[in-house]
Amino acid sequence: MKILGIGVTGLAAAALTSRTPLDVAVGGALIAGSANLANLFDLRPGRAVKVGLLAGAPLLAAGLRRGDPAGATLAALPMGAAAALLDEDLGERAMLGDAGANALGALLGLAATVSLGRPGRLAVLGTVVALTAASEKVSFTRVIAGNPFLHRVDMLGRRPVEQAPTSR
Repeated sequence: MKILGIGVTGLAAAALTSRTPLDVAVGGALIAGSANLANLFDLRPGRAVKVGLLAGAPLLAAGLRRGDPAGATLAALPMGAAAALLDEDLGERAMLGDAGANALGALLGLAATVSLGRPGRLAVLGTVVALTAASEKVSFTRVIAGNPFLHRVDMLGRRPVEQAPTSR
Protein backbone atom coordinates (compact mmCIF):
# COMPACT_ATOMS: atom_id res chain seq x y z
CA MET A 1 0.00 0.00 0.00
CA LYS A 2 2.83 2.36 0.91
CA ILE A 3 4.63 1.76 -2.41
CA LEU A 4 1.44 2.35 -4.35
CA GLY A 5 0.56 5.49 -2.38
CA ILE A 6 4.01 7.03 -2.72
CA GLY A 7 4.18 6.14 -6.42
CA VAL A 8 0.76 7.60 -7.24
CA THR A 9 1.46 10.72 -5.20
CA GLY A 10 4.82 11.17 -6.93
CA LEU A 11 3.23 10.84 -10.36
CA ALA A 12 0.43 13.25 -9.43
CA ALA A 13 2.90 15.87 -8.18
CA ALA A 14 5.03 15.43 -11.30
CA ALA A 15 1.96 15.74 -13.52
CA LEU A 16 1.17 19.11 -11.92
CA THR A 17 4.69 20.42 -12.51
CA SER A 18 5.80 18.80 -15.79
CA ARG A 19 4.94 19.37 -19.42
CA THR A 20 5.60 16.09 -21.23
CA PRO A 21 4.77 12.47 -20.44
CA LEU A 22 8.50 11.68 -20.22
CA ASP A 23 9.00 14.47 -17.69
CA VAL A 24 6.01 13.23 -15.68
CA ALA A 25 7.49 9.72 -15.59
CA VAL A 26 10.97 10.94 -14.64
CA GLY A 27 9.57 13.38 -12.07
CA GLY A 28 7.24 10.79 -10.58
CA ALA A 29 10.08 8.30 -10.23
CA LEU A 30 12.34 10.98 -8.75
CA ILE A 31 9.75 12.10 -6.18
CA ALA A 32 8.80 8.57 -5.13
CA GLY A 33 12.39 7.34 -5.17
CA SER A 34 13.56 10.28 -3.08
CA ALA A 35 10.83 9.58 -0.53
CA ASN A 36 11.95 5.96 -0.26
CA LEU A 37 15.65 6.85 -0.10
CA ALA A 38 15.17 9.35 2.73
CA ASN A 39 13.32 6.65 4.65
CA LEU A 40 16.25 4.25 4.12
CA PHE A 41 18.51 6.72 5.93
CA ASP A 42 16.12 7.12 8.88
CA LEU A 43 17.75 4.41 11.00
CA ARG A 44 19.62 6.56 13.53
CA PRO A 45 18.71 9.78 15.30
CA GLY A 46 19.08 12.80 13.03
CA ARG A 47 20.48 10.87 10.06
CA ALA A 48 17.60 11.41 7.61
CA VAL A 49 17.37 15.07 8.60
CA LYS A 50 21.10 15.58 8.02
CA VAL A 51 20.92 13.80 4.65
CA GLY A 52 17.89 15.91 3.72
CA LEU A 53 19.65 19.14 4.65
CA LEU A 54 22.75 18.14 2.69
CA ALA A 55 20.69 17.08 -0.34
CA GLY A 56 18.49 20.16 -0.22
CA ALA A 57 21.29 22.72 0.08
CA PRO A 58 22.37 22.57 -3.60
CA LEU A 59 18.72 22.75 -4.72
CA LEU A 60 18.15 25.82 -2.56
CA ALA A 61 21.38 27.43 -3.76
CA ALA A 62 20.54 26.72 -7.41
CA GLY A 63 17.07 28.21 -7.03
CA LEU A 64 18.43 31.33 -5.37
CA ARG A 65 21.24 31.69 -7.92
CA ARG A 66 18.84 31.44 -10.86
CA GLY A 67 16.27 33.72 -9.25
CA ASP A 68 13.79 30.82 -9.24
CA PRO A 69 11.49 31.49 -6.27
CA ALA A 70 9.43 28.32 -6.79
CA GLY A 71 12.47 26.05 -6.83
CA ALA A 72 14.11 27.83 -3.90
CA THR A 73 10.89 27.73 -1.88
CA LEU A 74 10.29 24.05 -2.61
CA ALA A 75 13.77 23.28 -1.29
CA ALA A 76 13.60 25.70 1.65
CA LEU A 77 10.29 24.47 3.08
CA PRO A 78 11.24 20.86 3.83
CA MET A 79 14.73 21.96 4.86
CA GLY A 80 13.25 24.44 7.34
CA ALA A 81 10.92 21.83 8.79
CA ALA A 82 13.77 19.32 9.01
CA ALA A 83 16.08 21.85 10.67
CA ALA A 84 13.35 22.66 13.20
CA LEU A 85 13.09 18.96 14.11
CA LEU A 86 16.82 18.24 14.16
CA ASP A 87 17.42 18.94 17.86
CA GLU A 88 14.45 16.84 18.96
CA ASP A 89 15.46 13.99 16.63
CA LEU A 90 19.10 14.07 17.71
CA GLY A 91 18.07 14.18 21.37
CA GLU A 92 15.83 11.13 20.84
CA ARG A 93 12.80 13.02 22.16
CA ALA A 94 11.05 12.68 18.81
CA MET A 95 11.71 10.86 15.58
CA LEU A 96 11.05 11.57 11.96
CA GLY A 97 9.70 8.08 11.33
CA ASP A 98 8.39 6.76 8.03
CA ALA A 99 5.87 9.54 7.46
CA GLY A 100 8.36 12.32 8.17
CA ALA A 101 11.25 10.78 6.23
CA ASN A 102 9.03 9.96 3.25
CA ALA A 103 7.62 13.49 3.24
CA LEU A 104 11.08 15.07 3.50
CA GLY A 105 12.42 12.98 0.63
CA ALA A 106 9.34 13.48 -1.54
CA LEU A 107 9.42 17.25 -1.12
CA LEU A 108 13.12 17.38 -1.95
CA GLY A 109 12.42 15.18 -4.99
CA LEU A 110 9.68 17.62 -6.01
CA ALA A 111 12.11 20.52 -5.57
CA ALA A 112 14.58 18.73 -7.87
CA THR A 113 11.81 18.05 -10.38
CA VAL A 114 10.84 21.72 -10.49
CA SER A 115 14.34 23.21 -10.24
CA LEU A 116 16.47 21.07 -12.52
CA GLY A 117 16.44 20.61 -16.26
CA ARG A 118 15.90 17.15 -17.69
CA PRO A 119 19.63 16.22 -17.61
CA GLY A 120 19.82 17.23 -13.94
CA ARG A 121 16.64 15.32 -13.08
CA LEU A 122 17.97 12.23 -14.84
CA ALA A 123 21.30 12.52 -13.01
CA VAL A 124 19.58 12.82 -9.62
CA LEU A 125 17.19 9.99 -10.47
CA GLY A 126 20.16 7.81 -11.45
CA THR A 127 21.80 8.59 -8.11
CA VAL A 128 18.60 7.80 -6.20
CA VAL A 129 18.18 4.50 -8.07
CA ALA A 130 21.85 3.55 -7.58
CA LEU A 131 21.75 4.29 -3.84
CA THR A 132 18.47 2.43 -3.43
CA ALA A 133 19.85 -0.58 -5.30
CA ALA A 134 23.06 -0.44 -3.27
CA SER A 135 21.03 -0.47 -0.05
CA GLU A 136 19.80 -3.94 -0.96
CA LYS A 137 23.37 -5.29 -0.81
CA VAL A 138 25.24 -2.88 1.48
CA SER A 139 24.20 -1.48 4.84
CA PHE A 140 24.34 2.33 4.88
CA THR A 141 24.88 2.10 8.63
CA ARG A 142 27.89 -0.17 8.16
CA VAL A 143 29.37 2.12 5.47
CA ILE A 144 28.85 5.19 7.66
CA ALA A 145 30.34 3.50 10.72
CA GLY A 146 33.36 2.35 8.70
CA ASN A 147 34.19 5.80 7.33
CA PRO A 148 35.68 8.17 9.93
CA PHE A 149 34.34 11.34 8.26
CA LEU A 150 30.83 9.99 7.68
CA HIS A 151 30.76 8.52 11.19
CA ARG A 152 31.73 11.88 12.70
CA VAL A 153 28.99 13.68 10.73
CA ASP A 154 26.48 10.97 11.68
CA MET A 155 27.34 11.28 15.38
CA LEU A 156 27.39 15.09 15.35
CA GLY A 157 24.83 16.23 17.91
CA ARG A 158 23.82 12.70 18.95
CA ARG A 159 24.08 11.28 22.41
CA PRO A 160 27.13 9.04 22.78
CA VAL A 161 26.40 5.37 22.27
CA GLU A 162 26.46 3.64 25.63
CA GLN A 163 28.97 0.82 25.84
CA ALA A 164 27.98 -2.43 27.52
CA PRO A 165 29.81 -2.92 30.81
CA THR A 166 32.74 -5.30 30.59
CA SER A 167 32.91 -8.14 33.05
CA ARG A 168 36.05 -8.71 35.06
